[in-house]
Amino acid sequence: MVSDSAIHACAGAAGGCVSMAITYPLVNLSTRSQVAAKGNGQSTRSAALKVIKEDGIVGLYDGLTSSLLGIAITNGIYYACFEETRSVLLRNKKSSRGTLTTLESILTSAVAGAATSIFSNPIWVVNTRQTVRSTVQSDPSLPTTANKTVVEKKLGVLQTILHILRTDGFWAFFHGLGPALVLVSNPILQFTLFEQLKNMILARRSIRLSKGSAAAPPLTDLDFFLLGAVSKLFATGITYPYLTVKARMQAGGAEGKSYTSAVDGLRKIVKQDGVAGLYRGIGPKITQSVATAALLFLAKEKIYVATKKALSTVAKV
Repeated sequence: MVSDSAIHACAGAAGGCVSMAITYPLVNLSTRSQVAAKGNGQSTRSAALKVIKEDGIVGLYDGLTSSLLGIAITNGIYYACFEETRSVLLRNKKSSRGTLTTLESILTSAVAGAATSIFSNPIWVVNTRQTVRSTVQSDPSLPTTANKTVVEKKLGVLQTILHILRTDGFWAFFHGLGPALVLVSNPILQFTLFEQLKNMILARRSIRLSKGSAAAPPLTDLDFFLLGAVSKLFATGITYPYLTVKARMQAGGAEGKSYTSAVDGLRKIVKQDGVAGLYRGIGPKITQSVATAALLFLAKEKIYVATKKALSTVAKV
């Protein structure tokens, strides 16, 4: 029999892929803004039009393959660790209500987030490099001159991995891990708020129906959508500066390589670009994060329920 944690992990991975595929152009634009040099700031619309003009519509999906792989692995690991840790805590509770306290939610999210950051960091390094970089090559069809024209070549996933190994070495796959571990606070904030708001809604519905014999109604699709959106908006708004530092370190440019730590990155960005530099690209990122989280929680729950029903049907046969 498939464990409940495994079903949650698969549902989370599938839901993450669905939500990421829908909102990826905003991920792309946000990442480009985060690693852009000072003075290159532009509106989301202008940035999108620039990418489309240079690379076509497909340019908005640079790095999508590695991003889908990353979100599938990230969500799979996260939900597997989250649900397993949650189950352990619930089994050791005297109460059988099946809910976690705020402190228990924080602990569960921390364990899951740390494991996810370590295992998925190499994938996000590859994704960031694909999104913001291309190799510059001389055009062999042109004569050798001082002003030789060059052409840009977009790299695939395997080519990007080999390029990173060749130019920066194996440990480059763990660039940005420091701020990524700090950013474990993002899912901690998100899932803790989600769990507590969910418990609050269920408790209030139980009170309303306490006079009758009917059980409290389960959360609806709209509940999951709104809870996912609100919790992610809260978490991303607080942790965004570290997202900027992580993106620059993973992009591997000269500036990102000079950051010795997450705090050092924050200090240097503020010194060079001002406080506003920490929030570059926050518009599309907030929009994408909220939309992705809302779609993720909705899709994940629908996939989880459908999978449970399918497995139950198979087991009865």
